[in-house]
Amino acid sequence: MKHYLTNLSGGNPRTLIPSALAAMLDGVVKIVPAALLADLFHTMYTFYTEPGTAWNTWRLWMVAAVLIIWLPVSYAAYSLLYNKAYRAAYSLAAAGRMSLAEHLRRLPLGYFGKRDPADMTNLLLSDYAQVEHTISHNVPQLISAVMLPLLAFGGLLLLDWRMALAMFVAVPAGLLLLWLTDALQVRLSEGHIRAKNEAANRLQEYLSGIQEIKAHNMGGKRFERLRLAFDELRQASIRLEGLMGPLILGATLLTRSGMTIMIAAGSSWLAGGTLSLTVFLLFLLVGTRIFDPLTAVLMNYGEIRYSAYSAQRIMDIRREQPMPGTGSIDENGAIVFDQITFGYRPEAPVLKELSFTIPPQSITALVGPSGSGKSTVLRLLARFWDVQQGAIRIGEQTLEQADTEQLLSHMSMVFQDVYLFQDTIGNNIRIGKLDATQAEIEEAARRACCHEFISRLPQGYDTPVGEGGSTLSGGEKQRISIARALLKNASIILLDEATASLDPENEAEVQQAINELVASKTVIMIAHRLMTIQHADKILFLEQGRLVEEGTHDELCSQAGRYASLWRLQQEAAGWQLK
Repeated sequence: MKHYLTNLSGGNPRTLIPSALAAMLDGVVKIVPAALLADLFHTMYTFYTEPGTAWNTWRLWMVAAVLIIWLPVSYAAYSLLYNKAYRAAYSLAAAGRMSLAEHLRRLPLGYFGKRDPADMTNLLLSDYAQVEHTISHNVPQLISAVMLPLLAFGGLLLLDWRMALAMFVAVPAGLLLLWLTDALQVRLSEGHIRAKNEAANRLQEYLSGIQEIKAHNMGGKRFERLRLAFDELRQASIRLEGLMGPLILGATLLTRSGMTIMIAAGSSWLAGGTLSLTVFLLFLLVGTRIFDPLTAVLMNYGEIRYSAYSAQRIMDIRREQPMPGTGSIDENGAIVFDQITFGYRPEAPVLKELSFTIPPQSITALVGPSGSGKSTVLRLLARFWDVQQGAIRIGEQTLEQADTEQLLSHMSMVFQDVYLFQDTIGNNIRIGKLDATQAEIEEAARRACCHEFISRLPQGYDTPVGEGGSTLSGGEKQRISIARALLKNASIILLDEATASLDPENEAEVQQAINELVASKTVIMIAHRLMTIQHADKILFLEQGRLVEEGTHDELCSQAGRYASLWRLQQEAAGWQLK
C-alpha cells in the first residue's frame, strides 16, 4: 500500500494526508445521523413496548434539532473533502506535469532516443490524467474505506462482539481474493498500456505521413499497421475488463456477505432473546454506512491498480538521473576535443579518437561527406550527449563537469531544420531572451533580415506561426531562428547547415544575417557548400569519424587532398546544366 501511495503522490505520500483525513471526517459525519435515528427508534420502541414509560418529547425534539443542525455540518465536511481531495489533486497533477517536463528537459537526448514519442505524450497526458482522477476520487475514499471499518469494528465490539465479528468475518476473504489477483491485474495493465502506446504511435505516424499516404494511395486496408494497432488495443481493453471485472465483483460480493451473515446471526440471537432489537437495528444502520464506501472502493480497485501502474511509469522517469555537473566554463576559452570516441550505439562509434582545438573568437568550419560525424560534433559540444571516451574542454573545464544550464547559456544554435513553437513570431524570437523588450526583438529581427517580411504580415510580430512554423517558408523560419540567436547574444555560435535547403535569394539574406550573428564570436559551423566557408579561420575535414585534413581554404586547396577534390567537384558542378 505504501509503495502504491508513494507512486501515486509523485514520491511524497504526505500530500495525500489532508484529503484522506477529510474523507474520513466526511464518512464519520455520515454515520452520526444513523446513530441518532437508532436512538430515536429506541425511544419510540421503549414507549410502545414497556407500559408506564413516559413519552420523552424533549428527547425527540433534541434528536430532530441535532439532525437539522447536522445538515450544514455535513455540507461543511463535504466542502472540506472537495477542497482537500479534488482541488488538491488537480493542483498536484498540474505541478507534477510541469515538474516532470522540467525533469525531462534536463535529461540527455539519448534517453529520448530509447522512448517512443507517443509513449512520452501518453505518459504526460493520459497517465497523469489517470493518476489525477485516482488521487481525487479513489485514494481518499480508499483510505477512508479502510480506516472507518477498523474504527467501527473497534466501537461495535464494545457494543456486541458477536454481531461485530459476524459483520466483518467475510472482509478478510474478499481482500485476500483481490491480493491473489494482483499479479494478473499488473500484467493486464502493462499489456493495455503497451497496446495504447502502440496505437498512439501508429496514429501519430499516420497523421504525420498523411501526405505520403494520400500520394501513394495507402489509405484504408493498405495502412494495415494502424488497423492492427487499434485491434490490439480493443483486445487488450476487453481482456482487462473481461478478466478483472468478475474477479473484483466476486471479491465485492464476498466482502458484503458479512451483512447477510450478520442479519442471519442477529435474527437468531434476537429470537433467542440474547440480543435487543435496538442493538440489532443499530448494526443494520451502521453496516450500510460502512459497507457502501467499502464496496465502492472495491468496485474501483481495478482502476486504482491501473493508476498505480501509470504512477510507477511516471516515477520511473523521475528516477532517471539528469546529466551531472556543477562547474562553470570560461566562455572565452579555447574549445578542445581530446581523443573523442562516441557512438549513439556503443557498438557503432560515429567519432573515433577525434582531436582538434578551436581558438576563441574564430570561425571553424566542419566539412566532409554525410555520416562523417559533423552534426555529432555540435551535439556533443552542446552536451546533448556525453562522450564515451576522451574529453571535451572549454578553457580548463571539461563538459562532463560543467553545469549544463550554465554551458547552454553561453551558446546559440541555428539548426538546418528550424522548429518554431505554435505562438506569435515575437514570442518565438523572445525565446532567445525571455525578458526582451519589443524594441530589442525588432532590432534583432532587423539584423536578421526578417523585420521587413514580419511587418508585412497581418498582425506583424503578433502573427501566429502555426505548429512548427507551418505558415512560414524555410528561409523565413531560418531568419527568425537567427534573430532568436542574435537576441541571446551568446559567445559561442553553432551553425548546422543553416543555408543548405534555401533558394539563392533566401540564402543571400540568411547569409547576411549569419554574418551579423557571428561577429566577434567563437563559431563552429557545418557546411556542404564550400563557397560559404572560404574565409573561415580553420576548416576541419572529417571522414568516417576521423579528422583527415585541417587548415585554411588556401592551405587545403594547395595540399591536393580530399578537401581540394571536393572543392574542384563543386566548382565543376556550378557550371552543369540540363540539355
